[in-house]
Amino acid sequence: MTISVVLADDQQLVRAGFRSLLRRDRTLTVVGEASTGDEAVRTVRATRPDVVLMDIRMPGLDGIAATRQIVTDPQLPGCRVIILTTFETDEYVFAALTAGASGFLTKDVAPDGLRQAVRVIAAGDALLSPSVTRRVVAQFARRPMPTSDSAGRLLVLTEREREVVRLVATGLSNDDIARDLTISPLTAKTHITRAIAKLGIRDRVQLVILAYETGLVRPANRTPEAGQP
Repeated sequence: MTISVVLADDQQLVRAGFRSLLRRDRTLTVVGEASTGDEAVRTVRATRPDVVLMDIRMPGLDGIAATRQIVTDPQLPGCRVIILTTFETDEYVFAALTAGASGFLTKDVAPDGLRQAVRVIAAGDALLSPSVTRRVVAQFARRPMPTSDSAGRLLVLTEREREVVRLVATGLSNDDIARDLTISPLTAKTHITRAIAKLGIRDRVQLVILAYETGLVRPANRTPEAGQP
């Protein structure tokens, strides 16, 4: 199976480097390139790739806004975005993930790591390292407590599914979850897949964000406001 990729970066040399790295794997093929966010959206709509490697800082429409347009387009249900940037800051990480990106990598990623990232995202998984999870937690620690209305979204889940989602939101892998709950990694993955489907979200990244938005998991450094449990 061949995985199609679109490269979106305002620097031609960077795109050429990524193209060269990806082509060393015969299962990966570059089907389009873009130098602006607007061009990225048009190229993705024209080529319908499996994965987009998206720079954050581009002329006109930036990579985060372009990502949001791509992942919310009903004509592109299978397209996933990996944000690639030299700026690994809380602001950019959180904005990229909440815009709908399925992963976040800095441009100094190793060649094998880049190719593996594309394969992971194309398979429907997500790149959510513990360091990125910590950034998400830090952002939610500064937000107001979730309301009961937002928490109601989780009522569609079984108790075991909520338990698994809670563990996902702490940054645990499927193997870690399996050990904690004394189940197989495949069973852990099945629970995650079902939770994602029931909640109508895209992937594991959005599952973590939703867990904090609904209050299923609360950052340890946030104390409840008056009147909150």
